[in-house]
Amino acid sequence: MVRRSPGALRRIAAIIFSATACWCAAAAVADTPANSPPRNDYPTYARVQYVQDCAFRAGGSQADLYKCSCVIDKLAEHLTYDQFVEASTFSHYATLPGEGGAEFRDPDHAKEQAKLYRTLESDAYRSCGLKVPTPPR
Repeated sequence: MVRRSPGALRRIAAIIFSATACWCAAAAVADTPANSPPRNDYPTYARVQYVQDCAFRAGGSQADLYKCSCVIDKLAEHLTYDQFVEASTFSHYATLPGEGGAEFRDPDHAKEQAKLYRTLESDAYRSCGLKVPTPPR
């Protein structure tokens, strides 16, 4: 058995503590690139509203609430809240008739955002065990 002095033990403990703290900090920072907004930062009211609407469309059972919660979590993995608002707005209003719907339907950016949202939402529905909704025509 090797005997160490109390000062040496304190230094070893300090080194181990410092290394562990650096490792934990590096792991936490490595997951989020600098200057990128955090994912899953949706306001609670937006999540609740989405889940209620989704569950209503799916049938309204308790199981649908859980599945729809899964869907919004999957969407939040891919879109920031601002991106979600923009893409879902283009998707929902793309079917408005006349001039009022033209700004949501006609520009290329609007078409891309609506398509992105519908694709992500369909994938999330499948992944969470819900029947994929058919877009209105």
